[in-house]
Amino acid sequence: MSNDSADEPGWDVEPDDESSDLAEAVGRQIKLWREAAGLRVVEFGELMGYGENLIHKVERGARIPRAEFLDKADGVLGAGGHIRGMKPDAEKARYPKKVRDLAKLEARAVELCAYNNSVIHGLLQTDEYARAVIGNRQPPFPKEEVERRVGGRMARQEIVDDSAGLPVFSFVQCEATLRRPIGGTMVLRGQLERLLEIGRLRNIALQVLPLSREDNAGLGGPFRLLRLKDGTTIGHNEVQLVSRLISNPHELQILEMRYGMIRAQALTPRESLAFIEKVRGET
Repeated sequence: MSNDSADEPGWDVEPDDESSDLAEAVGRQIKLWREAAGLRVVEFGELMGYGENLIHKVERGARIPRAEFLDKADGVLGAGGHIRGMKPDAEKARYPKKVRDLAKLEARAVELCAYNNSVIHGLLQTDEYARAVIGNRQPPFPKEEVERRVGGRMARQEIVDDSAGLPVFSFVQCEATLRRPIGGTMVLRGQLERLLEIGRLRNIALQVLPLSREDNAGLGGPFRLLRLKDGTTIGHNEVQLVSRLISNPHELQILEMRYGMIRAQALTPRESLAFIEKVRGET
């Protein structure tokens, strides 16, 4: 029986040039292999277990197929790995543009510094915590969009790896983010355990800014600084409906000064791990 329900193996294409180009390239290759195999759309759909409408959407680039779709299509069409090999392009196309843009910047960075006083930073989040954060959005995202955004966030975390050497990371988390039970007690506990693991990596300095501190240079909200391989620095600020990259030298000078003060006001990395351990024991 064909499947054209909301559980179709893919995602609608983001309305931006890069995403559309990638999706169309994947769809075009699938169509070429289908035609080379002498199959009509309806016949290919029957062999795949999906309806004609879905196949048309994939082939014209309106739908980004999941990895399992590409794996099965490769076998059905005898593509010898050529369709399966398009999985990285399909993965890139399915993530929101903001995620792709941030991932590109992070890939060029030698140092990333981030302060957050609302939630745990995205590069440090567990899957469950990320799902709760994104799922809390109002008005709520459709289920498919939640999955898409969680997938994009988890994919970006590949950069957090102490075996790579670069980049190096500095994270400062306000104590409030360690105690806010987003997703419930067990989700928060799992997130705290994840922080303890990450905080021990050689290329990461994780600090906590306690609520008991009288001085707090981070009351203006979360932000990050990315120092790139070419020597330039880029700031990033995200509040409510605005996600903004900052390159103005004067604004960057303010953010760099502010981040330095925040780090000085926070606990040391060693003290911070002990603090997180204490909070976990109280959770």
